[in-house]
Amino acid sequence: MSETRFRALASTSFLAAVFVLAFQASTAFSQAPPPPVTVAKPLSKKITQWDEFSGRFEPVESVEVRPRVSGFIDKIHFKDGHIVSAGDPLFTIDKRPFEIMVESAQATIVQRMAEVDLQVSEVERARPLVDSRTMTRRDFETREANLAVARAQLAAAEATLRSAMLDLEWSVVKAPISGRLSDRRIDVGALVTGGAGASTVLTTIVSLDPIYFAFDGSEADYLRYIRLAKSGSRPSSRDEGNPVRIMLADEKEWTRTGKMDFVDNRLDARSGTIRGRAIVDNPDRFLTPGLFGRLQLFGGEFDALLIPDKAIVSDQTRKIVFTVGEDNVVAAKPVELGQLQPSGLRVITSGLSADDQVVINGIANPAVRPGAKVNSEPGEIVNAATQ
Repeated sequence: MSETRFRALASTSFLAAVFVLAFQASTAFSQAPPPPVTVAKPLSKKITQWDEFSGRFEPVESVEVRPRVSGFIDKIHFKDGHIVSAGDPLFTIDKRPFEIMVESAQATIVQRMAEVDLQVSEVERARPLVDSRTMTRRDFETREANLAVARAQLAAAEATLRSAMLDLEWSVVKAPISGRLSDRRIDVGALVTGGAGASTVLTTIVSLDPIYFAFDGSEADYLRYIRLAKSGSRPSSRDEGNPVRIMLADEKEWTRTGKMDFVDNRLDARSGTIRGRAIVDNPDRFLTPGLFGRLQLFGGEFDALLIPDKAIVSDQTRKIVFTVGEDNVVAAKPVELGQLQPSGLRVITSGLSADDQVVINGIANPAVRPGAKVNSEPGEIVNAATQ
């Protein structure tokens, strides 16, 4: 046998062996049993929806402390950043000019009172003279007019005294609200300008308890809340304080609670959002204005279908769920997702029915794919976990 013929026979034998092995592997694969999966119907349950928003804390009251009278700062009665109560003294403006004004006004009152007494006596002496025709009626009326002028001047002097005493009272600048102070903007000896014009800002105060949480909601959220209110499923936050839960940036649980306090009267034309506000108790003053947080707003109660979150598969931009029919063939159903519940179950807003048999275990097997035949075993979806 020639060498060429020998090589041809060897090559043919090798190819035949490869084909035999491939055929045996294909036959074994086609005869492999269907992969086991666990299926269960979605859990039907009435759930409370909590809609999540981002926002920041704001003070209920915020005041720029300004003097009502002008003068030189004589004393400062607080430390920067401290807590004060309404009425606590903050600054004292040099009182001496205002005390002098009060004394001057008091002296003017004494003078005006003496003038009134004199004019009263003049009128009383002239009255019988008019009756006896010794004095003309005109002279008598002149004396009565002088008395009226004296009394008016006395009233003006009394008003001037009250104004001077008010300026003296305002020389001590007091906290208009309770809260936390900022730093002082001036020092002792500085000249400050008071009044309603360009008065000097001395410091600022923000209230801390309670405190607001402000956030922006989308147009879609606003429309949904309005429709829920009209259907009676959920009251409007304009009419009732719907409950809220708040979590700070470093917290893992929604431990802080409050209620809705305000919804704005219009949507922002540029962002398409509407401003909402909740009010939260802050007795320990831990929360401070400007602090970031996340808020969950009560969005109503409704019947929902829930499945384990791990039973959901991503297919490019879609979310799908594998279901098994009566013929044990896998089918893929696109679904719309709702909120993830604390139990680990995901709300399915659309795409599933209550009778669908959802694959809850075995989905990681590559053989479990749409159109594949599987060996399904009944399971159950419970609140705490997936059996």
